[in-house]
Amino acid sequence: MKRFKAVVSGRVQNVGFRTFASMNAQQCHLTGSVTNLENGDVEVIIQGEQNDIDEFLELTRKGNRFIRVDNIQLKMLPVVEGEKKFTYHW
Repeated sequence: MKRFKAVVSGRVQNVGFRTFASMNAQQCHLTGSVTNLENGDVEVIIQGEQNDIDEFLELTRKGNRFIRVDNIQLKMLPVVEGEKKFTYHW
């Protein structure tokens, strides 16, 4: 089990990115959260097995017709025991 903070930059605000990230996290069986940052980036906290995290990051990098990901900065965080879901923050 691993936990990361991913700061995602590109066209990631006002394009449905938080919903996109939430759906992908659930599909990949991850817990954590997604939050818009004031500078136009989005912070995603993801926790789960490494292969599921890798799949989530691949889906995120691909984006969709509205979302364009230019960069993802990853930082490892301590695992949060007992976390059960992925949450969406305004």
